[in-house]
Amino acid sequence: MPKQKTHKGIKKRFKITASGLSTKRSANRGHILSKKNGKRKRMLRRGSLISGAEAKHIINALRPCS
Repeated sequence: MPKQKTHKGIKKRFKITASGLSTKRSANRGHILSKKNGKRKRMLRRGSLISGAEAKHIINALRPCS
């Protein structure tokens, strides 16, 4: 039986915390930053936690069963 592989696209975009929750980067931070005010850009620096069915999907893709 072949081994399960980690989903590389999800690995680049999401991270699992020590307590087992999944985190993501904020969107709208890549380019066209001159028209966004400082407060908005500061808030976009923070990541956010993901919950629910989406989080389970991400965790399963990052930590596959062997």
